[in-house]
Amino acid sequence: MTHDPGTDGRTDTTDSTGSADSTDSADTRSETYAELAAVGPYGVHPGHALITMVEPHPGHERAYNRWYEDDHYIAGAMAMPWIFAGRRWVATRDLRRLRYPARSAVARPVTAGCYLATYWITEGRYDDHLRWTVAVNRRLNRDGRVHHDRTHVFTAFQDHAATVYRDGARGPRDFHALDHPYAGLVLEVVDAPDPGGLAALLEWLRDERLPRRLAGSPAAMVTAFTPVPLPGDRMPYVRQVEGAGTRLTLLWFLQEDPRACWEPWFTGLDGEVTAAGLGRVELVAPFLPTVPGTDRYVDELR
Repeated sequence: MTHDPGTDGRTDTTDSTGSADSTDSADTRSETYAELAAVGPYGVHPGHALITMVEPHPGHERAYNRWYEDDHYIAGAMAMPWIFAGRRWVATRDLRRLRYPARSAVARPVTAGCYLATYWITEGRYDDHLRWTVAVNRRLNRDGRVHHDRTHVFTAFQDHAATVYRDGARGPRDFHALDHPYAGLVLEVVDAPDPGGLAALLEWLRDERLPRRLAGSPAAMVTAFTPVPLPGDRMPYVRQVEGAGTRLTLLWFLQEDPRACWEPWFTGLDGEVTAAGLGRVELVAPFLPTVPGTDRYVDELR
């Protein structure tokens, strides 16, 4: 770029070819960003989430982990508008052996899905974020920055439905959950029998089952989300979400390693839902937080 004073005393900004097109484009872009920032929702509530559980293909675990953490977590998620928090989680082979039920509508087999990534999206900004993320992921794929030796087991954008806290107003809120140093996470997926039963299932979970289960437990909170259909122009390697309109995704945030508290606190969740006659538990799966910048746990996946 060259900056030469013009005859009227102003600075004439041109590119190396003598054209002002690049500057005009930058000015327009700057104005567009300023206009977008001045309108629309900009609260701190996690009104939406991206929850994605992925299985790297055997032999590609380390390469997948490095690609996702060194590139995709940032360029394919955190750098995008309206994602304001993210956290990655990992399920070692001993953790995956704890999963149930054996016949799961989510993970086939139930042990599929070594890595989980969770992201919060500002309430009311899902459509804005989605338009950006579809465009960026097309670009990343075109530029050879997508790791294809992986399978999406459970990937869905989701709308926030409820948050239940163990300690009421004390402690971190749901908007802190992906930044707070929780020691573990349990992913639970529950299906209502039909769309008409989803509200009753959510009400029972929110008002009865979750407060009872949280009392005295190592879980500080549970967030509940409902999956929404993926857009038709999504990347072809991401399959359409199942259960939109009948499914709840619960994230239990733990203050202990899930292996230390599994038996007393996280067995039997499926029996409770079945006994209530409100649906079926399709997955209960524990995870540990990854350690950014390392390949910790990679050698414990197989």
